[in-house]
Parts: sequence; structure tokens; C-alpha cells
Amino acid sequence: MVVGIGGAAVGAEPGAGQPGRAGAGRPTRRELTRGLFASVVALVFAPVVAASRPSPAADGPAGTSFDETYRGRRIRGALLPAAGRAVDEGEWQVTVDGRPLHLMRRADGSWLSMVDHYSSYPTPLAATRGAVDEMGPGQRLRDPAPERMHMGGDHGVRA
Repeated sequence: MVVGIGGAAVGAEPGAGQPGRAGAGRPTRRELTRGLFASVVALVFAPVVAASRPSPAADGPAGTSFDETYRGRRIRGALLPAAGRAVDEGEWQVTVDGRPLHLMRRADGSWLSMVDHYSSYPTPLAATRGAVDEMGPGQRLRDPAPERMHMGGDHGVRA
């Protein structure tokens, strides 16, 4: 430390000759209080800021489609909007390796597939992945045979 005329410090470290400073590098109580207050404010407002941001959709862009390879299988899905309904109330058209997979919505809002109808999934993508997991590596979805499917008709039952 260099002492100039009149006993004042010249060229010393900033804050070294200031009264009230206990030691160089140690924060004061006021600085500690400010830091604590800033941390509390950040913790209080973090959930508000996080809730105000749009969340990335797990099902793809805007949650209306997905197209990916999962466990070596090509899975695709697209939400087809239904006329006169809300955007999320459309019908999902899903394929696994080009073959259709039927998804259904449960009353609680979760999804199930016809391959894995005992489990509920939060999104159509998760339900499709669950179906792929359930099918295993050697199995494929069957092609629907609409000409063989019918409702009612003569089954040889007489009333």
C-alpha cells in the first residue's frame, strides 16, 4: 500500500481504505441480504414463468402428427380434424410399417391401441410405441379385411 501526502492511501485496492469493510472479498450483510432476496424472488416466480411458456409437444409439431423410427419400425400418425369438433377431438390415423393401427380414446383422456388394450398411455405417440413394444420384433399388424367384417346378418340363430 502506498501512502500519499496527508496519510491517504494512493493506488490501493478498491475498497481497502473504506470504513465499514471488514475484509477484502468478504460480502457485507447488505449484499448477503440482497442475494438471498433475489434467490427467493426467483424461486417464487419460476413456476409462473414456466407455466407461461408453451410446452413442446411430445407428439410432434403442435401435437398433430408424428413420424419416426421406433425400435426398427416406422411409425406415423396424423390427427384428422373432425368437422364441427374441437381440434383435439379429431381422429388419429396411425400406421406401423405402413399398416393401420387403431387407437381409441378412453374416458379419462388416455389412449389405448388394439394391440395393447390393457394399458393406458398419455398420448397417441406413447400408445403407438406401446403397441410396437407389445408386438415384438417378428410380428406385423394384420391388414384389415373389410369384406369379411360385417355387423348383424344371418348366423343361423333363430329366435
